Amino acid sequence: MAKRTESNRGGGTISATSRSAGTCGSRAVRDSGPASVRGLEPWAAVEDDTVTHAKRRVTLHDMRRLFPVTDETPDQAREWSLAELAAAYAYPEPAAGAPRPWLRANMVSTLDGAAQHEGRSQPISSAADMRVFGTLRALADVIVVGAQTVRQEGYRPARARAEFAAARRAAGQGPAPAVAVVSAGLELDFSLPLFTSPLVPTVILTGAAAAPDRVAAAEKAGARVVVAGEGTGVDPARAVSALAGLGYTRLLTEGGPTLLGQMVAAGVLDELCLTVSPMLTAGDAQRIAGGPSLSAPRRFGLVSLLEEEGFLFSRYRRS
Repeated sequence: MAKRTESNRGGGTISATSRSAGTCGSRAVRDSGPASVRGLEPWAAVEDDTVTHAKRRVTLHDMRRLFPVTDETPDQAREWSLAELAAAYAYPEPAAGAPRPWLRANMVSTLDGAAQHEGRSQPISSAADMRVFGTLRALADVIVVGAQTVRQEGYRPARARAEFAAARRAAGQGPAPAVAVVSAGLELDFSLPLFTSPLVPTVILTGAAAAPDRVAAAEKAGARVVVAGEGTGVDPARAVSALAGLGYTRLLTEGGPTLLGQMVAAGVLDELCLTVSPMLTAGDAQRIAGGPSLSAPRRFGLVSLLEEEGFLFSRYRRS
C-alpha cells in the first residue's frame, strides 16, 4: 500500500473549487495532437504520452536560434537533433548538497494572448511545438496536472521513451516522469492505468481535510497520497516542497491558467517556457495565467529564443 505523507511548508492555497486543473488552455490538451520526436523519421507515425492518443504524420521543418547568438551560431535554419533540443531546454545544474526544486511551466499563447481556441490549445499549436512539449516532459522528474484534466482527458501514465533513456539514466532519473495529480476531493477513477499500472507510482497532492475513504481508495490503487495543504486546498509552496521531498526536483506543470496563476502568486514558478503561436483568435479566451492580479508585476529574464515556421519558443527565468 502506498504511503501517505505530509508537507508542512506553507504559502497560498489552490482552492478546491478552482479551475486550476481544467483543460481550458492546458498544455495537457495538446497531447491529442502529434507528439513528434527527433529520433523518428520525418514522416513516421508518432504517439503522444499520457492521454488517449492519436497517430498522424508530421513534417519536421528547420529551426533557428534567435537568442542568445554568438559567432558560432549557424546563420541558416536547420533541423535540430533531439539531443540539441534537450540541451537547449536543460534544467539548471543542481547545486552541491540537497538540490533545490526547479518548477517550470510550459504554455502556448497566440499573438493576441489566447491560451486556447474553443477550449483547446491544440488548434494554436504545431508539430514543432509538440516536439518541444515532448522534450520538456522527457527532461522532467514529475509532471504536475490537475484532477479535472485527468478526468476529462483520460490521463495515462507517462511512458518511457527510448530516445531519452540514456540521458535519463545519466541524470539519475527513472525511465519515465511521474505524474502528480492536484486534487482536493479525490473524485478520481482509481481503476485507470494512471493509478494501477504506471512505471512510476502516481502522486496525489491533496489537503489535510481530504475524505478518508477517498484517500484509502487512492492508496489501495497504488497511488501515493501527499498532504500539501490545510483544509481541502493545496498550497503551491508545500506541493513543490513535498515533491522535492520525494526526490522530484525537476518539476514541470502544464496546468490551466488558474493553476499557473496560483503558482505565480505563490512565488514558486522558476521558469516559463512559452510558445508564441503566429495566430490571432479574438474572442474572450483565457490568458496563460489567471486569478487575482499581483500587487506588483514579477520580472522574468529571457534565457533563449528559438523559431520555426513562425512559432517562437521562449524560455524565461525568474530574475
